Amino acid sequence: MPTSADALVPVIRERLAQRILHTDVPGLGPVTRGKVRDIYRPGDVRVLVASDRISAFDRVLGTIPLKGQVLNQLAAFWFKNTADIVENHVLDVPHPNVTVCREAQPLPVEVVVRGYITGVTSTSLWTQYAAGVERPYGLDLPAGLRKNDPLPAPVITPTTKAEHGEHDVPTTEAEIVASGMVSAERWKEVREVALALYERGRTIAAQAGLILVDTKYELGIIDGRLTLIDEVHTPDSSRYWLADSYDEHRTPKSLDKEHVRSWLKSVGYTGDGPSPPIPDALAVELSLRYIQAYEQLTGRAFEPAPLPIDTHLARSLSTYAS
Repeated sequence: MPTSADALVPVIRERLAQRILHTDVPGLGPVTRGKVRDIYRPGDVRVLVASDRISAFDRVLGTIPLKGQVLNQLAAFWFKNTADIVENHVLDVPHPNVTVCREAQPLPVEVVVRGYITGVTSTSLWTQYAAGVERPYGLDLPAGLRKNDPLPAPVITPTTKAEHGEHDVPTTEAEIVASGMVSAERWKEVREVALALYERGRTIAAQAGLILVDTKYELGIIDGRLTLIDEVHTPDSSRYWLADSYDEHRTPKSLDKEHVRSWLKSVGYTGDGPSPPIPDALAVELSLRYIQAYEQLTGRAFEPAPLPIDTHLARSLSTYAS
């Protein structure tokens, strides 16, 4: 049964002082820090520790209580529920914030599938469409669409992967193949897998009272086979709306990062230069929304990981330490 907001807010406020900015797990070797995950490579596996960092506009903005745990556990749920569509990299989930996985060779593109036209960033389909960009992402879209309208059918809007601190660049499926970034044969497989994953996500979300609006997939190659990596259908990589709040003429309630993107835009920040600090009240609200997404999608009550985090992380990963 979902936990009430009244019960969760005190827990989240208490965890404001326990947010995970960085980790340093002994015995796992050097750490590489992505936007959200700390990455260790002990032996022949990869250990991903989900921090509480939040990014938007390709920048790390701050931390949100319990966010990393939600991401990791929800990704584990989705990896399990999509394994019949495509292989994934997961080997073990020994801690609520940790995934141990196989090493993969990532594809050099991010595969974004959209079922609705929306968004506020420069790469969003709505931003480009509203600005009059001709054939955004190489797509032929009908005239007269309004923000948050459903698309006639789901579309793929890929971007190149930005270097750290840079912005992702929109591209097209034809450009990906023509440039040699991905072969035509492999891209056909990517396209089929991405659309099937989105349909599975949309179906499960609908059963939970949510709309999976759009989502980003990271895919790689392991032993020559296409493999789903990183995370899948989390509130970081996906946009979720509460189904009962959706109305094409107004903005639905989102259970994802869009809440913080919209706040940033409201204070005049669009991704350039230092970002404004996230107020605690906004951090608590966003944590609530992430936890609500987790509980509705999985049907499980959220249980915060035990404290102190560092001690429990080290204990759970002791078998991988040298």
